[in-house]
Amino acid sequence: MAVVIDGAEIARRVKERVASGVAELEKEKGVKACLSVILVGDDPASISYVTGKEKALAEAGMADRSVRLPADVSQEELLALIAELNEDDSVHGILVQLPLPGHIDSRKVIMAIKPEKDVDGFHPVNLGNMVIGSRSFIPCTPNGVVKLLKETGIQTDGARAVIVGRSNIVGKPLSILLSGRDCNSTVTLCHTGTRNLPEITRQADILVAAVGRPGVITADMVKPGAAVIDVGVNRVPDSSKKSGFRLTGDVDFEAVKEKASFITPVPKGVGPMTIAMLMYNTLEAACLAYGYDKVRF
Repeated sequence: MAVVIDGAEIARRVKERVASGVAELEKEKGVKACLSVILVGDDPASISYVTGKEKALAEAGMADRSVRLPADVSQEELLALIAELNEDDSVHGILVQLPLPGHIDSRKVIMAIKPEKDVDGFHPVNLGNMVIGSRSFIPCTPNGVVKLLKETGIQTDGARAVIVGRSNIVGKPLSILLSGRDCNSTVTLCHTGTRNLPEITRQADILVAAVGRPGVITADMVKPGAAVIDVGVNRVPDSSKKSGFRLTGDVDFEAVKEKASFITPVPKGVGPMTIAMLMYNTLEAACLAYGYDKVRF
């Protein structure tokens, strides 16, 4: 029976340390770390994510410069807002909630954010620096996964890690982090073109599911004693719920927990860590902006 990793509790501890760093920075430099989250449209999932980020900002004692725009806002208007925030020294981090409406080019939006304010870690400058091991803002979900592994005491050094999913947001950056010197794992990145997927996943000491399809990882795909990290968040219709749906991951949780040594639930697994690492990146951005390098953990 697997140990269920309490991502919410680990995230709480991370955010507690961030809040201490925010207070220290304000005391020493008179600077309040500030994040601007831009939400375009009224997608329910995006609203929920942004609300969670706004709550975390308040808990950390950070300034919140969130902006909500209508779904029909033009790309030019959005880029103009980003340009304004780029030049505002009181704003240290900028995050545009994805996905964006179809008439807006997400790549242009990401490229428009100054790398030193790109606390999502999606700008090519930050991704490139991460690849070569230079200081950068690391994408929050992959960083949260690594933090979960470290805080839980799961051995990464020499481990065989298999990631199912090659997105630019999770799979690809996580493969870089896990194969880097800090984690020192041997990584296989699987995707839709992977042959004999169960044969590969059964070799994993650490198995990460980041596909976006409910229940795609079944018990027969898991090595006994593996640590299973479920990044997926899927809305499944459920008439017994007031909302009409329930959240589930990419892993068949009930079956896999009987076989794994560690497993993350959905919700309260990786999700809270994503927000915690966003708070960390925002604090880091504020510290770098003022040359204050003492807040580290």
